[in-house]
Amino acid sequence: MTMLRMTAVAALAAIGSSLACAQDANGPLAPPPEHDVHRVTTTQPMEPPPARAPGEIIKEFAAKEEKFLRARVQYGYKKTIKLTEFGPDGQPSGEYQLTVQMVLDSDGRPYEKLVDQKQSTLHALTLTPDNVKMIGHLPAYPLIPQQLAKYDLRYVGTEKVDEIDCYIIDAKPKLLERAQALFQGVVWVDKQYLEVVKTYGKWVTDLGDERAPELPFTNFETYRENVEGKYWFPNYARSDEYLHSKDSGDIPVRIVIKWTDFKPLVANLAAAPAAVDAAKPKP
Repeated sequence: MTMLRMTAVAALAAIGSSLACAQDANGPLAPPPEHDVHRVTTTQPMEPPPARAPGEIIKEFAAKEEKFLRARVQYGYKKTIKLTEFGPDGQPSGEYQLTVQMVLDSDGRPYEKLVDQKQSTLHALTLTPDNVKMIGHLPAYPLIPQQLAKYDLRYVGTEKVDEIDCYIIDAKPKLLERAQALFQGVVWVDKQYLEVVKTYGKWVTDLGDERAPELPFTNFETYRENVEGKYWFPNYARSDEYLHSKDSGDIPVRIVIKWTDFKPLVANLAAAPAAVDAAKPKP
């Protein structure tokens, strides 16, 4: 292992064991192994700067993030949310899963329609409509050009993500706000095409971490899928936490969100700008 690689690994810690077998760059990224993921952000010294100026890298990937945001609201999908509780033996002790599909209403406006849900065997967690709404409203593209001035963005190093050589950029809000949650975490940017292919982090305000009501999940590791060879859309997000219980102690819990079946929506063109504005982080 080279010194450069060792520095990158130290800077972000291990992301579990090796990722699943590499897939074609135009396909979805392999998610991490289900039971062996460790994530630690860091303030370790960054690697020597790349040949390309970090400011130029950030400017280019932010412009593409806005492009993907605008395309994203024009696509339908299925979204599956799965909650799992684990027992003392490390095996699932309770689960609940629901699936929604993005469809159009009679006015051509997109909304998520419930299409399937499993019988809940959860003992401690509850997935309420408010939880689902909160999870769905976390912006997928926080670092668009209009938002960059709110962040300290630091080049950390390089790392492979599913065989894609990536730059690693650390993002931290300069000043926390009350009205708008800001992203705090890490993004992995394809070195060749300067497109974000993975993120890990949370949303914060001056009141603390943003999370769905009654759920403990804050930090999410999110992988993206290349759609039509043009856009990188989120297709897998996961968070592992502990639910604190006076009776049962700390219960390991997990949420996994998967997006599939991306298809263009024939949406009301008049509604499209409003959909883009709603999906953007608030200025």
